[in-house]
Parts: sequence; structure tokens; C-alpha cells
Amino acid sequence: MPSFDHFRQELRSHFDRAQKRRAISIVVNSGELHRAVGGYPGPNERLQNCCEVMKEEMKSGDVIMGDLDNCRGAALTIRYQLPRVEKIVAATGAHPDTESLRQQ
Repeated sequence: MPSFDHFRQELRSHFDRAQKRRAISIVVNSGELHRAVGGYPGPNERLQNCCEVMKEEMKSGDVIMGDLDNCRGAALTIRYQLPRVEKIVAATGAHPDTESLRQQ
């Protein structure tokens, strides 16, 4: 059964792969993310947990796509900006030093 950590690890691996391709953004759908982790569709699906992780990973510049009234379950789709920066940096607008970027 997938946990919050499973979803978080898979989402961050999506970010890493996209950043290696030098993408400037990545679009992630909760149903597809859950399928990649496993257990969806199925009786033990954890779409609510998957969606919570996706929303927790949002930072300044990230956007929920589509109909905001229908952004639950497998319909949640978010465009994340790349490269990812720490939430503190995104909120304050401060520029991280090179060392903090290497640690991500």
C-alpha cells in the first residue's frame, strides 16, 4: 500500500528526470503518479494521499491546471516549474547560493 513517502519520492524522481532533460516545467497528473507508485486503480488506492503530496510540493509559480472544482482524485493535474527551489526561497524571492542548489 503506497504511503506519503512513496508518492513524494516518485514525484521528486519525476522532477529530477525532467531537470536532467533541462525542462522548464513538468505536468503531473495524480492518477498517473499513483499508477507509477502502484496500487491504482484498485481497492487499496490512496488518491487522497497522492493529491495531498502533490499540493504540498507546490511552490510559487506552480499551477493547478484544469477545472478547479474538479481537481480531486485522479483529475488533479499540476504544472510544476523547474528547477525546484526551496519553499523559503520561493516565498521570499531570495536567491539561493550554489551550495544549497547542490543539496537538493
